[in-house]
Amino acid sequence: MMKRLLRTYPLAIIILIIITWLSLGTPPDTDLDGIKGIDKVAHFCMYFGLAAITWLEYLKNHDSLNWTKLALFAITAPILFSGMMEIAQMVLTDNRQGEWADFLANSLGVICSVPAGYCLLRPIIWKKK
Repeated sequence: MMKRLLRTYPLAIIILIIITWLSLGTPPDTDLDGIKGIDKVAHFCMYFGLAAITWLEYLKNHDSLNWTKLALFAITAPILFSGMMEIAQMVLTDNRQGEWADFLANSLGVICSVPAGYCLLRPIIWKKK
């Protein structure tokens, strides 16, 4: 099962590792720090990217949509992972804190990937098959 997941979703797994590293590490200071809400944009983008890559890899490896699997792996799992990362920031780090607003931005990123995956990626990927 694990080998199959690694073969089917390698980019999504790499993104999960990167998000974990970014979530638990010390964020660098940037010129953008003064922009109110910029971190929420980053959260949205990270989780939109994770879910969109999951859609992409799913579509490349399947010829039909199984909405149960998609709901589990491309929607529910990233949102749950997001919540775990927010809790891990509170529990495992001294320099980070979990925030409901971050969780909301993460979840919105995942949810916005659904129409992007279905309406944009699906026709492109399946047309190439």
